[in-house]
This record gives sequence, structure tokens and C-alpha cells, in this order.
Amino acid sequence: MDRSAPLNLKENRVHGHSLLPIAVYEVQCNAGEKGFDLHWHKEAEWLMVVQGEVLFQIDTEYFTVQAGEALYVDSGDIHAALEASRTSSAVFYAIVLDLNWLSSSSFDTVQRNYISPLQEKTKTFPRHIRPYSDWEKQLLTHLVHLVQTFEKQTPGYDIRMKALLLLMLSELSAEEGRACDRSEAVLADNTKVERLKTVILYMHNHYQHKITISRLAALIPMSEGQFNRFFKAMTRTTPIDYLNAYRINKAAEQLLLSDRNISTVAMDVGFDNLSYFIKVFRRMMKCSPSEFRKANSGSAGWNGMTFMT
Repeated sequence: MDRSAPLNLKENRVHGHSLLPIAVYEVQCNAGEKGFDLHWHKEAEWLMVVQGEVLFQIDTEYFTVQAGEALYVDSGDIHAALEASRTSSAVFYAIVLDLNWLSSSSFDTVQRNYISPLQEKTKTFPRHIRPYSDWEKQLLTHLVHLVQTFEKQTPGYDIRMKALLLLMLSELSAEEGRACDRSEAVLADNTKVERLKTVILYMHNHYQHKITISRLAALIPMSEGQFNRFFKAMTRTTPIDYLNAYRINKAAEQLLLSDRNISTVAMDVGFDNLSYFIKVFRRMMKCSPSEFRKANSGSAGWNGMTFMT
């Protein structure tokens, strides 16, 4: 099982490898903590909660998902794990896969009737899967087996995973009314999401440099006041808090993967004031940068799951 930091689950990450483009990530959240911030990628994704409950966002929708339930994220959808329950910890799995892996080598009935509609979002999975009906229970069972198969990786595990995904498509297609058509997003929501993507992509590409609210607002374009309200409504956090979270995750990577001193790391990720960097780092990571490096240096156990997937 890949237990590496969800902060690495970014648009440019390769999930699995070219011959097996699927990966499973375990995400652990303490009570009230985030799992990962808003992001998107070309792969589709299943989010399966196995302990506690988690509030997720997909585009402009919000879902509270309990243990034993799952969400499906279409390719390109912006999504986040906003918060675990404030009273208990939570654990969920992110199953990220390139749908092209399921494609047939020739254009056959499977490709025409099931794979292509899934890729085009004309016949895709419902967002929220709960154990309310037999077919939904079967989908959840297949997801559990998919995670177990990925974790064990016994001989033949790759073909078993593909078979499980195809069985899920079979369940989806067994009766009319199960599949959803999300090929035509509501125009207003789609516009909001595309604007948000523009801003977030700019932050990700320029986090090492000074970024002002006026510059972000001009990208959309909006006034600064409109932009702050828009961003908070879409993400439940402020632009500065989102940017700082992204920078802190980048700093955490550098602290573990390099021997740069803390002041250099702070400058590298866009903080021009060392004391402010340490203050923000402590607030988000619950320890100082030096304590973080000491506690996690040489350890594969740090999961970095506080902010990003």
C-alpha cells in the first residue's frame, strides 16, 4: 500500500506507473483535521471511508461520508477532503486510476457500451455510494477487495484489480437508472469551478514568489472583495490560508528530502519572514520545522496527510 503523503497527489504526479496506472493511498485524519486541499487531476478517483466520517467537496457539492461509504470523483473534477468529524478520527482510502487502463485494444462492445461512456461522463457512477441497495453494497465490496488486492500484491493482483473495476461497471450497467450523466455540468457551477482552477493552478505554479490578492483576483477577473468572498465560499478557507498550506507542504517535503537549513527552505517556498514561517508551520503541522525534521528524518512513517492530496 502506498502510504506516501497525499500532498503529492497533484495533477503532475504519476499514480502507479505507465503499465499499471492505479494507486491506493491511505489517509488518516485526526478529529477536525483536513485530509487534503482542493486539487484535480486527469485520473478518476474513489474515496472510501473505513473509519469515522469525512466531509468531502467535489466541484461545488459537499458530502459527509460515513465509514462503509464511498465517493466517486470523475476525471478533472476539483475535490478536497475538508474535515474529519470534530469528535473522532477518520481513515479513508483514495483509489486513483487512469480510465484508459480499462480501455479495450480494439473498439468492441465493452469499449462502446461501458468504457467510453464512463470516460465521457455520460454513464458514470453516482457520486455517493451507500450500502442502501444490493448493487451499491456490491460496489462497496468490490472496492474493499480492490484495496486488499493492491495491498497484498500477490501474483496476478494486477489482472484481479482490472477485473474488479470491470465488475463494478457491470453492476452499474445492469439496470437503467443506476448510471449518471455528468457530461453537461450546470453552466454557472462549471464557470465557478474553472475560475477556481485558474487561481489554484496559478498558486501551485508561483508559490515560490510573492503572490498578492490583487493578482489572484485579476486572473478571474474580480475585485479583491469579490474574490475573497468567492474563494471562501468555494473552499471554506481564505486564499492566504490555502496558499500557506500549500507552501508548508512544500516546505515539509524539503525538510525531509534535503539538508537545506530552515531559513533557506522558508525562502524557497515563498516565505520572506522566518518567524512568520515558523509560526505558520507550527500552527499547521503542530510542531516547529526543526521538530518536524527531527521526528521524521529517515522515516517512511510520516504520512504528511494534513493538507493536500
